[in-house]
Amino acid sequence: QVHLMESGGGSVQAGGSLRLSCVASGYAVSSTCMGWFRQVPGKEREGVAALHTGGGSPYYVDSVKGRVTISHDNAKNTVYLQMNSLKPEDTGMYYCAADLGIPIGSCDGVWFAGNYGMIHWGEGTPVTISS
Repeated sequence: QVHLMESGGGSVQAGGSLRLSCVASGYAVSSTCMGWFRQVPGKEREGVAALHTGGGSPYYVDSVKGRVTISHDNAKNTVYLQMNSLKPEDTGMYYCAADLGIPIGSCDGVWFAGNYGMIHWGEGTPVTISS
């Protein structure tokens, strides 16, 4: 059974940095579409960054480009989200997602729009950015 556990969230001031981690169990992250989403109360969950661990380039939404880096460590079965120059609008609950049904080349904005395959979600880690 696929299980995702996020960590690394917290409260920091604007301009600061956080590194989120997502440890997967029950399957290997290699050759999987992995992503980070965030949600604030009253709004829909939105994609932030995606990466197919089997290859291809990472995908970032415009609001985080240049400030965020998604990466993975197959040996640790872990995906990371390094966030720098944080802004108050980055505040939200951050969720890790793993989709075992998405091929390389489709792990991008189309996936973020809801074209999921076999997606699994973590329980989230909170991020609060104060001005």
